[in-house]
Amino acid sequence: MSSSPPPPGRRTSVVIGGSLAGMLTAAALAGSGDVLVVERDALPEGPHPRKGLPQAHHAHLLWSGGAAAVDALLPGTTGRLRDDGAHRIALPTNMVGFSPEGWFRRWAEESHYVLLASRDLLDWHVRRSVAALPGVTVHDRTEVLGLAGDARRVTGVRVRGEDGAERVLAADLVVDASGRSSRTPVWLREFGLPEPAVRTVDPGLVYASRIFRAPKDLGSTFPVIVNIQADPREAGPGRSATLVPIEGDRWLVTQSGTRGGEPTRDPEAFEDFARALRHPIISELIAGTEPLTDVVLTRTTVNRRYHYEKAALPERFLVLGDAVAAYNPVYGHGMSVAAQGALALRDTIARCGWSDERLAARAQKAVAGPVAAAWALSTGNDVFYPGATESGPTLAERCAAAYVRRLMHTSTGNGRVARAVTDVMTLERPAARLFTPPVLLAAALGPRRAQLAGPPLAAAELAAIAALRG
Repeated sequence: MSSSPPPPGRRTSVVIGGSLAGMLTAAALAGSGDVLVVERDALPEGPHPRKGLPQAHHAHLLWSGGAAAVDALLPGTTGRLRDDGAHRIALPTNMVGFSPEGWFRRWAEESHYVLLASRDLLDWHVRRSVAALPGVTVHDRTEVLGLAGDARRVTGVRVRGEDGAERVLAADLVVDASGRSSRTPVWLREFGLPEPAVRTVDPGLVYASRIFRAPKDLGSTFPVIVNIQADPREAGPGRSATLVPIEGDRWLVTQSGTRGGEPTRDPEAFEDFARALRHPIISELIAGTEPLTDVVLTRTTVNRRYHYEKAALPERFLVLGDAVAAYNPVYGHGMSVAAQGALALRDTIARCGWSDERLAARAQKAVAGPVAAAWALSTGNDVFYPGATESGPTLAERCAAAYVRRLMHTSTGNGRVARAVTDVMTLERPAARLFTPPVLLAAALGPRRAQLAGPPLAAAELAAIAALRG
């Protein structure tokens, strides 16, 4: 193999992974010089599935904090997505959610939003916007074999192209955004470096999704997101489901179950699973609705977080996206965290400059901010399912989960606390928002209104469900 240094005066960055996190990272680096994106799979030319992204079949949410980060990196992207059929859903006004602490109220005033579309459409819009940026080159069908350099500093990546030839791509900065399949722990061992601390929470979740034709005109009379969460305190496995609208007048329904309560690929059992949830509203909506796809099943749903911000990484190397932390998909944080991580990288470069030898380490610490907030929210329930961890929840996890439960309980009847929780859930504000004196006091006092006895539906919405039954 041979390696040539970057051209004088022109910096080169290599991004490992061409999925959403990798493409947004490339956008963050595009203003600093040349960017080479290396992707193992063949990337489709349009909004079509790709081999290395099985989770694309399930529901994806781009929270308002993540959508803002995407637009900061690629201006106008969310607008183009909406022009292509993506839905902008106001929160909490257009969401019906049943949490372990009760039904959330649909407060009249919009405070946040979520962008909804198929993952294939989202990825395609981001991918083509990034490919159009000056200095960005995408090498798909190219496998990364390892890192070039040593324990002190990474100088590039070793790759093998579609033709089988191996070479080294020299770089001033390397970012691993390769997702759950990241090999960074292996590469660190090869350099003689210790692996980072890692926390794994595996409740044994299995995901099953199916797309339906949305009943005509129902969107004007019915809330467009429905989410029924499991309660880990109840006996038996945890079962959840989410219904979201996607482009093309379609509904995407994703179900999940922990050990002993997993959904299956059987299309006849799909509606039965929804009917057995803590509330049957989703089964009532899809009953008699035309299915457009088979049931797609995914088992790779382990929550895993690597604490790279505390690790001894080589200079000029950092990790971003699902390669840092992968979450239970039901909370929809993966894409938003990736977008905010890429934006944090861009901001760190602007603040510190390329001459800072600790640039990558500083960026890694900045990336840890949105990662930590999403991790606390995503694993707060999962950690309590049997077998989720080797030794059960830690004391810190028990304390955090107890406080989050109290916040969720309070937010069912307190609009200010509901807004604070949604600030963090949508990643518009850091987790510290939940520890301000007003929120702490409100959590101690509890909800100001009584619990709702059922889903917060208006008469027209109840009539719409009744019409589906009939």
